[in-house]
Amino acid sequence: MPENKNISSNTQWTSVQAYTLAVVCLLLGMAGGWLIRGSQSPVAAAPGGKASASAPTAMGGATNGQPSPEQLKQMADTQAAPLIEKLKSDPNNPDLLASIGNFYYDAQQYPIAVDYYGRALKAKPSDASVRTDMGTAYWYLGNADTAIAEFNKALTYEPNKPNTLFNLGLVKWQGKMDINGAVADWEKLLATNPNYEGKDKVQQMIAEAKKHAGVKPGTPAKPLPQ
Repeated sequence: MPENKNISSNTQWTSVQAYTLAVVCLLLGMAGGWLIRGSQSPVAAAPGGKASASAPTAMGGATNGQPSPEQLKQMADTQAAPLIEKLKSDPNNPDLLASIGNFYYDAQQYPIAVDYYGRALKAKPSDASVRTDMGTAYWYLGNADTAIAEFNKALTYEPNKPNTLFNLGLVKWQGKMDINGAVADWEKLLATNPNYEGKDKVQQMIAEAKKHAGVKPGTPAKPLPQ
């Protein structure tokens, strides 16, 4: 484990370091950085971006009351098995493929989820909800660029889809430090979806992001106060 080191009070931080810390603190306190599934209500958002109703319960042998990755995959395999059986007689059914992808997404098995989402989209490329889910899975795999590309493609089919705009803004902010782009996406979300359930949260995120609009990565920031 890396050794923890204290930061001296006269250490010079770059603005990008200070900005990143501010973003992390904000998202932990507000939304936890959680993205929202394509067809999910923002009120029901939970870790991993999926509604908590289908979250797995603790199992024997789990760490800190949470299932291990192996246990999560085993549960997803069990849940998906009947649909995979149906898939044998209807291999290109986009609804079956997306539903199987959802089971693996819920279990945080994102590479498998991406595979099924991709197969579903080959059969039905205009499904903006599934494409949003695939983009979200790519984000959790650490691929911000592909996530943004999938969100943008989803918006070509549903330009005002609120959860896609919400996720796109978050990934631009967290993954690319594109503050202006994130704010533009969230402002479009609110303008085109005036009754959006997560309106207050989005307004707070816009306000906080705008406070850092002048940050230029790599520019020396002021030293931390004594």
